[in-house]
Amino acid sequence: MDEWHETEIRVRYAETDQMGIAHHSNYLVWFEAGRSDLCRAKGFSYKEMEDEAGVLMLVAEIYCRYKSPAFYEDSLVVRTQVAEIRSRSLRFIYEIVRTADAVTLAEGETLHLVTDANRKVCLIPEIYKEKLLAESIHVTESFPSNQAPS
Repeated sequence: MDEWHETEIRVRYAETDQMGIAHHSNYLVWFEAGRSDLCRAKGFSYKEMEDEAGVLMLVAEIYCRYKSPAFYEDSLVVRTQVAEIRSRSLRFIYEIVRTADAVTLAEGETLHLVTDANRKVCLIPEIYKEKLLAESIHVTESFPSNQAPS
C-alpha cells in the first residue's frame, strides 16, 4: 500500500481570503478530491459502493498539518495513499504539493468507518478491499477551476 495517486487541483479565487491565501478548510475538501479520485482509479466510486454494497465510508478522524500556504491560481497536486485497511475501517494519508516549486504545503490523514445504511459499523465488503489493495494505473485527473470532483 505504498503507492501514491495524484490529483491536480488549481486554487480558485473563492477558496482564498483577501490576501489571496487558500483558507485552511479547503485542504480537507482537497483531501476528499484526492480520496475520491484514488477510489475511481481503483475501479469504483463512493456512489457505486453506496448503491451496490449498501455501505458508507464515514469520516471518524481527520488530521491536517499545514506547512506552507497555497495562493490563488497555484497549481497543486494532492497525493493520496491507502495507509491501512482493517475489517471495519480504512485510513488514507495525503500530501498537498505546489507544482511550481515542489513545496509540500500540507500533510494529513483521514480514518473512515464503514457503516450500513443505518449508520451501524459493518465489515468492508471484500471486493472493495481487493480493489483498494490492487495496483492501479497512475492517471492524474485534472479538475477545471469551476468543477469539483463528485
